[in-house]
Amino acid sequence: MRFTIAALALVLGSTVASAQHAGHTANGPTAAANKDIVTVAVEAGSFTTLAAALQAAGLVETLKGPGPFTVFAPTDAAFAKLPAGTVQALLNDIPRLRSILTYHVVAGKVEAKDVVNLTSANTVQGSAISIRVVDGKVKINEATVVTPDVQASNGVIHVIDTVILPKN
Repeated sequence: MRFTIAALALVLGSTVASAQHAGHTANGPTAAANKDIVTVAVEAGSFTTLAAALQAAGLVETLKGPGPFTVFAPTDAAFAKLPAGTVQALLNDIPRLRSILTYHVVAGKVEAKDVVNLTSANTVQGSAISIRVVDGKVKINEATVVTPDVQASNGVIHVIDTVILPKN
């Protein structure tokens, strides 16, 4: 199944707050756990840039696959912190874009309770990310996890406030 950027934006829609509460209702867990990582992120609404980048890089189908995956997902605000023109330049350099996006993905499902016991993790891109707790907040390289453990059927999303870049 292929998504257009507009369709992905609609799927990722709503807010980070919605993502935080996507797995719960007054009666317990909702169908969020039955939705894949891409769908959960799209429905959250604050990941339209990430969705567009995943589409451009051809990674949507992979992240809709069985996984499990752990995705450190930068918000639109995180992408906005990049220097002007960076996102457009990346959309024109698909190999570099794929490298950056896969640097945000770890194979397997690593929840917050596990992340805090790690000092690093190998990404799908091939390089390791550093993990540390600073003043009670989990840091992934220079990014801060602002919303942990957003559950999906094929893994977990940890929302981060900064796009992390591989060293190469």
